[in-house]
Amino acid sequence: MNIHRATLLAMSRALGGIYPAPELLLVDGLFVPDCPVPARAIVRGDQKNHAIMAASILAKTERDLWMIAYSELESRYGFEIHKGYPTRMHRMRLKRYGLSPIHRRSFKISFPE
Repeated sequence: MNIHRATLLAMSRALGGIYPAPELLLVDGLFVPDCPVPARAIVRGDQKNHAIMAASILAKTERDLWMIAYSELESRYGFEIHKGYPTRMHRMRLKRYGLSPIHRRSFKISFPE
Protein backbone atom coordinates (compact mmCIF):
# COMPACT_ATOMS: atom_id res chain seq x y z
CA MET A 1 0.00 0.00 0.00
CA ASN A 2 1.43 3.39 -0.89
CA ILE A 3 1.60 6.31 1.55
CA HIS A 4 -1.37 8.08 -0.07
CA ARG A 5 -3.72 5.12 0.38
CA ALA A 6 -2.33 4.40 3.86
CA THR A 7 -3.00 8.00 4.91
CA LEU A 8 -6.59 7.93 3.66
CA LEU A 9 -7.16 4.58 5.37
CA ALA A 10 -5.71 5.89 8.64
CA MET A 11 -8.00 8.93 8.49
CA SER A 12 -11.01 6.74 7.84
CA ARG A 13 -10.12 4.45 10.76
CA ALA A 14 -9.50 7.41 13.06
CA LEU A 15 -12.94 8.80 12.25
CA GLY A 16 -14.44 5.50 13.35
CA GLY A 17 -13.00 6.04 16.82
CA ILE A 18 -14.26 9.58 17.38
CA TYR A 19 -17.39 10.10 19.44
CA PRO A 20 -19.34 12.13 18.82
CA ALA A 21 -18.63 12.15 15.10
CA PRO A 22 -17.43 15.49 13.74
CA GLU A 23 -19.82 17.64 11.74
CA LEU A 24 -17.20 18.29 9.06
CA LEU A 25 -13.84 16.77 8.18
CA LEU A 26 -11.19 19.14 6.84
CA VAL A 27 -8.20 17.53 5.11
CA ASP A 28 -4.97 19.19 4.09
CA GLY A 29 -4.50 18.07 0.49
CA LEU A 30 -6.41 17.02 -2.61
CA PHE A 31 -8.34 14.00 -1.38
CA VAL A 32 -10.65 13.03 1.45
CA PRO A 33 -11.08 9.54 2.87
CA ASP A 34 -14.20 7.46 2.46
CA CYS A 35 -16.18 8.57 5.51
CA PRO A 36 -19.74 8.98 6.80
CA VAL A 37 -19.42 12.73 7.46
CA PRO A 38 -19.15 15.68 5.09
CA ALA A 39 -15.52 16.24 4.15
CA ARG A 40 -13.57 18.93 2.34
CA ALA A 41 -10.04 18.80 0.99
CA ILE A 42 -8.08 22.06 1.15
CA VAL A 43 -4.87 22.25 -0.83
CA ARG A 44 -2.23 23.84 1.42
CA GLY A 45 -4.76 23.75 4.23
CA ASP A 46 -1.96 24.06 6.77
CA GLN A 47 -1.38 27.56 5.37
CA LYS A 48 -5.03 28.55 4.91
CA ASN A 49 -7.18 27.09 7.68
CA HIS A 50 -6.61 27.64 11.40
CA ALA A 51 -8.03 24.26 12.42
CA ILE A 52 -5.71 22.46 9.99
CA MET A 53 -2.79 24.62 11.12
CA ALA A 54 -3.39 23.61 14.74
CA ALA A 55 -3.85 19.94 13.86
CA SER A 56 -0.62 20.01 11.85
CA ILE A 57 1.33 21.41 14.81
CA LEU A 58 -0.17 18.83 17.18
CA ALA A 59 0.59 15.98 14.78
CA LYS A 60 4.20 17.08 14.27
CA THR A 61 4.72 17.54 18.00
CA GLU A 62 3.33 14.06 18.71
CA ARG A 63 5.45 12.50 15.97
CA ASP A 64 8.58 14.21 17.30
CA LEU A 65 7.85 12.89 20.81
CA TRP A 66 7.38 9.40 19.37
CA MET A 67 10.73 9.64 17.57
CA ILE A 68 12.46 10.77 20.78
CA ALA A 69 10.93 7.82 22.64
CA TYR A 70 12.01 5.44 19.87
CA SER A 71 15.56 6.80 20.08
CA GLU A 72 15.76 5.34 23.59
CA LEU A 73 15.19 1.88 22.08
CA GLU A 74 17.39 2.42 19.02
CA SER A 75 20.05 4.99 19.85
CA ARG A 76 22.36 4.47 16.84
CA TYR A 77 20.27 6.64 14.51
CA GLY A 78 20.04 9.86 16.57
CA PHE A 79 16.27 10.21 16.16
CA GLU A 80 16.17 12.45 19.25
CA ILE A 81 18.18 15.01 17.25
CA HIS A 82 16.74 14.89 13.71
CA LYS A 83 13.36 13.18 14.36
CA GLY A 84 13.73 11.03 11.25
CA TYR A 85 13.94 13.87 8.77
CA PRO A 86 16.53 13.27 6.02
CA THR A 87 19.29 15.41 7.47
CA ARG A 88 22.91 14.70 6.58
CA MET A 89 23.37 13.03 9.98
CA HIS A 90 20.38 10.76 9.47
CA ARG A 91 21.50 9.74 6.00
CA MET A 92 25.04 9.04 7.26
CA ARG A 93 23.68 6.80 10.00
CA LEU A 94 21.47 4.98 7.53
CA LYS A 95 24.49 4.37 5.36
CA ARG A 96 26.43 3.02 8.34
CA TYR A 97 23.72 0.94 10.07
CA GLY A 98 21.13 0.25 7.37
CA LEU A 99 17.40 0.63 7.95
CA SER A 100 15.84 0.27 11.38
CA PRO A 101 12.51 -1.54 11.83
CA ILE A 102 10.63 1.77 11.63
CA HIS A 103 12.17 3.04 8.39
CA ARG A 104 10.00 3.01 5.28
CA ARG A 105 11.40 0.64 2.71
CA SER A 106 9.75 2.45 -0.21
CA PHE A 107 11.65 5.76 0.04
CA LYS A 108 14.77 6.30 -2.04
CA ILE A 109 17.63 7.38 0.16
CA SER A 110 20.46 9.51 -1.17
CA PHE A 111 23.60 9.04 0.87
CA PRO A 112 26.12 11.82 1.48
CA GLU A 113 29.62 11.32 0.12
